[in-house]
Amino acid sequence: MSKPGLPQGTRDFGAEVVRKRNYIFNTIKNVFELYGFQPLETPAMENLETLMGKYGEEGDKLIFKILNNGLDNPSKHQKAKEDFEKVLEGKNVPGITERALRYDLTIPFARYVAMNHGQLTFPYKRYQMQPVWRADRPQKGRYREFYQCDADLVGSNSLLSDVEFANIYADVFKRLGIDVEIKINNRKILTALAEACGTIDKLTDITVAIDKLDKIGIDKVKEELSQRGLNGDQVSIIEKYLSINGSNVERLSQLKNLLGENITGKKGIEELEFVLLAARSSQLTADFTLARGLNYYTGIIFEVKAKNVSIGSIGGGGRYDDLTGLFGVPNIPGVGISFGVDRIYDVMEELKLFPEAIYTGTKVLFFNLGEAESKIAFSLMQQLRENNISSELFHETAKFDKQFKYADKKNIPFIVIIGDKELRERTCNIKKLATGEQKIIKQDELVEFDWEKNWIVKEIE
Repeated sequence: MSKPGLPQGTRDFGAEVVRKRNYIFNTIKNVFELYGFQPLETPAMENLETLMGKYGEEGDKLIFKILNNGLDNPSKHQKAKEDFEKVLEGKNVPGITERALRYDLTIPFARYVAMNHGQLTFPYKRYQMQPVWRADRPQKGRYREFYQCDADLVGSNSLLSDVEFANIYADVFKRLGIDVEIKINNRKILTALAEACGTIDKLTDITVAIDKLDKIGIDKVKEELSQRGLNGDQVSIIEKYLSINGSNVERLSQLKNLLGENITGKKGIEELEFVLLAARSSQLTADFTLARGLNYYTGIIFEVKAKNVSIGSIGGGGRYDDLTGLFGVPNIPGVGISFGVDRIYDVMEELKLFPEAIYTGTKVLFFNLGEAESKIAFSLMQQLRENNISSELFHETAKFDKQFKYADKKNIPFIVIIGDKELRERTCNIKKLATGEQKIIKQDELVEFDWEKNWIVKEIE
């Protein structure tokens, strides 16, 4: 029998990890709803044609395609084999694969809006928390299955929406205790850069290369740009653009000198200045190296990185003024952001930012000391549960030591002991495991017992 294992790039989550992840989910959800966003869920798989061509050349390579079922007819085996060979060559063959796991939550959301725009109230604000899949090379902070938490607003051109998303990022990470840098740029500025190079048809090549700057460095970016067909003068303009630095004001001044005469660039700079001035976050930084190599962005773009830890971006997004046009419903502007929950978890784990309170599940464990005793304990346990106090009864009659070890391993803070003496006197003995303090009370007082109240040390007789 083979040893059980997991697909590379996926993980199991035990109780402690799930509680920590839920802490992150709930923090993000609370901020989303504070800003008026509503929940949405979409299927794990989409039609392949819905996803392909939406993420750029690099993104399309990372889409997990799903093989069709129903290939059990022997007469179809040879044809299936031939078609599968084409799939291995990178071609899309409907007879083999027509669907794929979702790559992100934005394109499925755009598909949903396109299908339901007649019933939606605009501007439509939704948030979504679901897993996505990418055929990436697994490494620290990069998984093949991971959760995204997205918020999107469609149906408004107002830059105040972009400002709100900057504030949402600031609010969420403040609540989580993560010190971050929120980077911001504008795709119009990148378009102006391509126009300044005299090669607007190379915009995608330029943004894909620039997006790798943090990973491969300026020399490798220049090399890639040359390989993508840009000449020395064009590469020199891009290098000058990437060398812009200083404060937000200084960076904008240098950018105006380089691209300010370009109509598209001027518009992008104006939008960027508006968001920087209107957003209240001091963490917001103009970063013109930010490209976000996804084809659908058209305006403001965001990326969030945690300080004091070596890990990739933990959030990103931007404006996409005609994303639904990809599905035959044009002229619905939108803007959205995403949180990378798995990376946020890794950051909080490394920096020890999770509060102690989230580690506890069961609050009270009733010891099982016999049939009559457990019957009373079970009744009291149900009363606590009805009052929202998480409780358990040990599953069998056992020695004290075994039941104490169970409570300790599960981080249960309180135990309730009902033995022969407590059964006769209708009392129960409560013990706080962290300090060893004990208290004996009447059984009918247990529901009203204040578990956080000061304790009186009392020996068990």
